Amino acid sequence: MDSSEVKNFLEEGESLVSQETKDLLSSLPREEGCAVDYIYQFQGFWFTEVHLQGVLTCQRQFKAHDNDLLLVTNPKSGTTWLKAMAFAIVNRRFYSSTTKNHPLLTNNPHELVPLLEEVYVLDHVELDLTCTAGGFVQSSSRLFSTHMPYLFLPQICQGQLTPKDTLISLWHFMNKLRPKNLEPNSLEEVFELYCKGAVGYGPFWDHVLGYWKESLERPEMVCFLKFEDMKKEPKLHLKRLAEFLGHPFSLEEETQGVVDEIVRLCSFENMSNLEVNKTGKMATTGLEKNAYFRKSKVGDYVNYLTSEMIERLDQIIKEKFHGSSLNF
Repeated sequence: MDSSEVKNFLEEGESLVSQETKDLLSSLPREEGCAVDYIYQFQGFWFTEVHLQGVLTCQRQFKAHDNDLLLVTNPKSGTTWLKAMAFAIVNRRFYSSTTKNHPLLTNNPHELVPLLEEVYVLDHVELDLTCTAGGFVQSSSRLFSTHMPYLFLPQICQGQLTPKDTLISLWHFMNKLRPKNLEPNSLEEVFELYCKGAVGYGPFWDHVLGYWKESLERPEMVCFLKFEDMKKEPKLHLKRLAEFLGHPFSLEEETQGVVDEIVRLCSFENMSNLEVNKTGKMATTGLEKNAYFRKSKVGDYVNYLTSEMIERLDQIIKEKFHGSSLNF
């Protein structure tokens, strides 16, 4: 199946789901989805039928290399920013952040760092994942992303946004994905599903804790980043990310301002104002590219959630993260 057929599926609703996956889905608990008819619970987490197929196929077919780099995020937790920074870090010997031909100036970060479960939706296709996504020369380290919980894919680098901000970002994003003939999801509806954990790749707390625990036990394999920390000190955490990815900045690069230039290149202000991110649609999802850039602010939830909602979520977070040493 080529990209035009994928586009037809996204626009016309043709199913990519295999009979094997359909049989599995028929046995799973389900809830009404925010952007799709139903979302299904599998091994404690929730997936759309297409993403569950991608996850299962990826488990069967993906062959990891020793130097592969995987960026893992809970949906709507700073994924676009993390992809941009990681791509700029590992490919800076090919593309200077100050040059006019940098791939991030002409490509959305999601086009340069593919999501594994979308790549692997087509389980009948033999895939050749190379280091030339988007037609650009790239580092010998393959760079991928995923939203899969740790239970499904245990090799990662993780970034996170606070649960309350993630909820608001998810609500906006799901309404952009929702078919135009349906009324938008109300915040109250999405809030209830979020508290139950019945949202894509949720529950949030179980997803996050899986990677947090591994980051404590195997810090050489798992780098856990928090969106709030990265927003507060982007330069510090960019350097930390580069070190973990095996592409540390040299003293000469720091002196020459390379770190500052990458921070500027990948900033929300710069990325959201690039023409490539303001117009057009993603080939894999059919979603407008500007949907990936909303506010990139910490604490924006106070403008949407009632005091009762905040109190309820705080109580859930307190219970779920109790004894983990992880704070939001």
